[in-house]
Amino acid sequence: MSLNKAPRNNVFYRNQNWMYPRIERGEGIYLIGENGKRYIDGCSGSAVANIGHGNKEIAQFTKEHIERIAFTHLSRWTVDSIEKCAKRIASWCPEGLSHVYFVSGGSEATETAMKMARQYFVERDGKTNKWKIISKWNSYHGATLGSLSMTGTIGRRKIYDPLLASFPKISQFYHYRNPWGAKSLEETSILAAKELEMEILSQGQDNVAAFISEPVVGSAAPGCHPEKIYFDMVREICDKYDILFIMDEVMAGSGRTGKKMASDHFQAKPDILVVAKGLSSGYTPIGAAVCTTEVFETIMVKGSGNFIHGHTYAGNPLSCGIADKVMEIIERENYIENCAIQGEYLINKLDELYKYPIVGDIRGKGLMIGIEFVKDKETKEPFDSSVNVKGKITLNCLEEGLVPYPGGGSVDGVRGDHILLAPPINITREEVDLLYEKLETAIKKLSEQLF
Repeated sequence: MSLNKAPRNNVFYRNQNWMYPRIERGEGIYLIGENGKRYIDGCSGSAVANIGHGNKEIAQFTKEHIERIAFTHLSRWTVDSIEKCAKRIASWCPEGLSHVYFVSGGSEATETAMKMARQYFVERDGKTNKWKIISKWNSYHGATLGSLSMTGTIGRRKIYDPLLASFPKISQFYHYRNPWGAKSLEETSILAAKELEMEILSQGQDNVAAFISEPVVGSAAPGCHPEKIYFDMVREICDKYDILFIMDEVMAGSGRTGKKMASDHFQAKPDILVVAKGLSSGYTPIGAAVCTTEVFETIMVKGSGNFIHGHTYAGNPLSCGIADKVMEIIERENYIENCAIQGEYLINKLDELYKYPIVGDIRGKGLMIGIEFVKDKETKEPFDSSVNVKGKITLNCLEEGLVPYPGGGSVDGVRGDHILLAPPINITREEVDLLYEKLETAIKKLSEQLF
């Protein structure tokens, strides 16, 4: 039964059991409520507002762009801002990724990659059975039916299971709860990669079109990442069995982990990379699928020349212009370097939180950091979902003036509580210290509430 806490108006809110405080404005790393309370946006919404809120340069640029041109349809026209944005995105991506297909967000981007992989093999070989996308448990790739079919988060899938494609799933490089009893992250990385090869053989390589992975896991198991050897092995396996490798950087890309793309941490070489969220820092909806020259030319030059896919706002010139301006600012102000520096500083400070009995694991790269809460640190036993630890830590943080990104279900689809910390990448050292103080106060209070 719903708690009916949401405001009573004409909005169909996402969760009727939440009260939705009203935000009046944003300013830098802060969200400011209508009562004047200031909240550090400790998760940038959902790892979106990478350069913070209320950027006046973006506002002025947007005004001028709207006055010049706001909309054209990608099926008939091109605009300078579309071309400039594509060029800059390609320059941010691993070598070999050269052509950018624009959409409106992350779910559309991963679904675009799925379709691109399927059409690549159809165009290359004619009639083909290659259609399955192998993905992983403890992953999130979007909410549309195609992207949800690739998602390995049980709680998000369950109600829609009858509508989803039966894509196979393998284990995540989730070292803290790895199923092999591996003692090191490297061992976990190797065993997780080997599982990919076993699943390809099980499904039959002629039935598999692609494998999709996040470089650093977002909402499903925040902050988890492998050693470099994982993506080395994935590349070898995909080449061996003629399968495309899709890297999902919707959350981890655009400077979030202290590199232009998180793939750079691992020298990973995907065939298709998807990006969204921080690409525009939330100043406009946008996402993109970026493919290699080989994929592009197979479909668009040597093949039919027609990608059978499209959305009304795909390649929107205004959104592309804003995203390009955001990336320009990030480059000019050295925000990616700042992210790496402040991220290392923050994750070192967070080690102090292990003194609290509920803090089980802290992991991440740059300013994409996950904290997992447990009932028993020795056994890693999670709290029962009825305790609602993720809800309690959220409320405690909000009381302190900090916004975390809560999540759950990482243990078995139901149990498991964690938060993601992903503040704007232009956060200062002093602001990091303030964020930490607020977070520690909230965790200390939660420990006292639970024990």
